[in-house]
Amino acid sequence: MLAILNKEIQSFFATPIGYLVIGIFLVVSGLFLFVFTGEYNILDSGFATIKPFFNMAPWIFIFLIPAISMKSFSEEQKLGTMELLLTKPLSIAKLIFGKYLGALLLVILAIVPSVIYVICISELGRTPGNFDLGATLGSYLGLLFLSGCYTAIGIFSSSLTKNQIVAFIIAVFICFLSFFLFEGISGLSILEAPEYGIEYFGISYHYRSISRGVVDTRDLIYFLSFIALFLKLTHFRIKNLRNN
Repeated sequence: MLAILNKEIQSFFATPIGYLVIGIFLVVSGLFLFVFTGEYNILDSGFATIKPFFNMAPWIFIFLIPAISMKSFSEEQKLGTMELLLTKPLSIAKLIFGKYLGALLLVILAIVPSVIYVICISELGRTPGNFDLGATLGSYLGLLFLSGCYTAIGIFSSSLTKNQIVAFIIAVFICFLSFFLFEGISGLSILEAPEYGIEYFGISYHYRSISRGVVDTRDLIYFLSFIALFLKLTHFRIKNLRNN
């Protein structure tokens, strides 16, 4: 599994694409937070808060993470190396987990430099260092779980096709639906009553919940179950490829 993890990381940074993806994430988020006017601009809000970054991150990650994970299995199928991987003394579960951790680690590497934004916000406040540390840490935890969910979707989508572009589009579509669909449905007049609880099935509800700085076991169970579901679906797909 460690060999697969190492291979994924090396292949990502072997070309400028890896650095480009991370750079795009930081540049785009920085422009929206400090340059472009709008609801995400921290300087226009008048408050020293990093919340706009965490409100914007799910939108960026809907495209960023599928771009990172789209080659995981698609490239192996296209190059014909998938059969070689499946004949090695490596279980399907370890193969999938190695691919998953490799992609997730790359996403985490993209998130880490965003700490610079927190430092900037800390210094911009009327009293330097006076910001909600609990909410910030909770938001980062929520962002990590969100990344885990999107990465699991990306790995699954990559196992469905040999074409990386198709895998990217499928992953973007599923990520979008997983985050916004149930919240949108719950907003319909016929289903907006709280007893329906439609929004509980969406990532958005649990992401916002954990971003408040309160770690609820229900949110943790949801995220872990969501990740496990798509990794299991990937396992079924890879097992089917091996049997065929």
